[in-house]
Order: sequence, then structure tokens, then C-alpha cells
Amino acid sequence: MITTVTLNAAIDRTYYVSQFRAGEVHRVARQVDEPGGKGNNVAKVIRQLGGQVTATGIIAGASGTFIESSLAERGIQTAFVQAAGESRVCLNILDESSGSSTELLGQGPSITQIEAAGIKETLHRLALQSSVVVLSGSLPAGAADGLYAELVGIIRSAGARAFLDTSGAALSEGLPALPYFVKPNEQELAGWLGREPRGTSQWTQAAQMLADQGIVQVCVTLGSRGAIAILEGEGYLVTPPVIKSVNTVGCGDAFVAGMAYAEECGDSAVKRLRVAAAAAAANAMSDRAGDIDYTLFREYARQVNVQVL
Repeated sequence: MITTVTLNAAIDRTYYVSQFRAGEVHRVARQVDEPGGKGNNVAKVIRQLGGQVTATGIIAGASGTFIESSLAERGIQTAFVQAAGESRVCLNILDESSGSSTELLGQGPSITQIEAAGIKETLHRLALQSSVVVLSGSLPAGAADGLYAELVGIIRSAGARAFLDTSGAALSEGLPALPYFVKPNEQELAGWLGREPRGTSQWTQAAQMLADQGIVQVCVTLGSRGAIAILEGEGYLVTPPVIKSVNTVGCGDAFVAGMAYAEECGDSAVKRLRVAAAAAAANAMSDRAGDIDYTLFREYARQVNVQVL
């Protein structure tokens, strides 16, 4: 089993407008609501790939009820910790004329030591039953920057492999706990480095710096250019299929889902990267974050190129 953790769960609401212009009134042509937050997106894709997955984290209010029930409808087990207040709504305004996306990320409830203790207890129980535990997304208000580091420690002590996908202080504080896998994107890695690498060789060196911290698997996602990975000490350049994206929100989460699913399946490094890149590409062809068409995924998996560096 794989467990996903979303400490800042959300309803991902997409508004489709014919042409978006800042400062003007728009009529929404179509609205889609999805259970969101990065870890929940990971859970949805793992389930679509055929994996068994349990989603945990923190939810609140009527929005939290929607998130939990919507995941359950997809065959995802849930074990959320309840907080006071209301889970956030993250709004994506999609301009159908240009394909551009404008995101407004709401703020969820502030957690207390009670919720933090609850998630630690729940995670320990689930980690004992899991091969992989995925920690994804931002920390909620009230959480200490080192909360992910504590959760990584709990996961490792239970014998599971900790996947960490976050940014900023949460990433910097989490790295010394030695998660098994990390997946910064370009901006997140540049923030950690304090500079922006240029070219494949510099991105590879930056990925190696993370691996040198003692992290077994490092994947740096580069958007439509693919990814650079250091897996078990070996470097790889991943080139995805050439596609015309419908919606790029959630592609990084789909990549993590592919890596987690392939890890549990015991796949080789090359196949893990193929599965991850194909899942990300399939997500880009859906108008929903954390959603793939399995037939399209299989076709893209044949098109992904993985080169040893």
C-alpha cells in the first residue's frame, strides 16, 4: 500500500472562461470541483494507475467533507484528521482562448498541537502498513517548519520509504531527515540553491548536491523539457512526449505518483522514470489536476526517452 499525506488539503476549483482579462467581469462557461492538495492529486493518479492508496492529512468543515467523500468515491481509502475551520479553495481560472491559467490559492485552517499530534499518530499507524509514504505540498498555518522532518522520521522508523515534495523552509528543514525521494521543480531547486542553474550540466550538478545529502532518489522536474534524475547514484535525463498541454496543474503530482507506484511495483530505475514522465504527460492532457487517461498514459510511456548521463 501507498499512503499520501496532504496537510493543506483543498477543493481545486477550475473556472473556464472564453477570454480572461484582469480587472473585468467574466461569465464562467463551466466549473469543475476536485478534491485537491498535492498529496490528494498524487493519490488520485496512483489509484488510476492501479495502485492501492490511502489518503491522510488534515481537513476541515464542509469543504473537508467534500474532499474526503470525493476521494472515497474514487476507491481511495481515507484517514484524515479533522481540524476546526474550513479547508481552503484553490481557484484556477482557465482562459480557453489562449490556454493560459491564473491560480488563486486559498488559505486553509491554522492547525494546533492537537492536530499535529493526531497526524503523527495516524501516519505512524499507516506507515507500518505501507511501502511508500508521500508527503506533498505546503505546510498549513500554525505548523512548524520542521513538521515534515518529524514525519519523515516517523515514516523511516516504521520501515517505509518517505517521498517528500515541498518547497521553501519546509524543504530545507525536511532534507536533513533524509527522505528517500525528493522532487523539486526548477523554481524550488533554485530557491534551495540560492541561484538558478543554467543548462543540463548545472541542473545535474544541483541534483547531485541533493543526492550528496544522503537522498537515494532525486528528480528535478523541468516542465515540458522533462526531468533530470539521480537514482541510486546514477544520473538520467528524461525527455517526455511532445504534446500540446490542456492544463499543466498537477503534472508534478502525477510525476510523483508515477514514481511512488513504480517504486512499490519494484520497477527498474528506467521504468520508474518512464512511468512518472508518462503520468505527468497524461495529466497535462486532462482539464483536471490529478487525472489521467490510462490508455493515453500507456501510449506516452512508449514515447518517453530515458538517457543515462
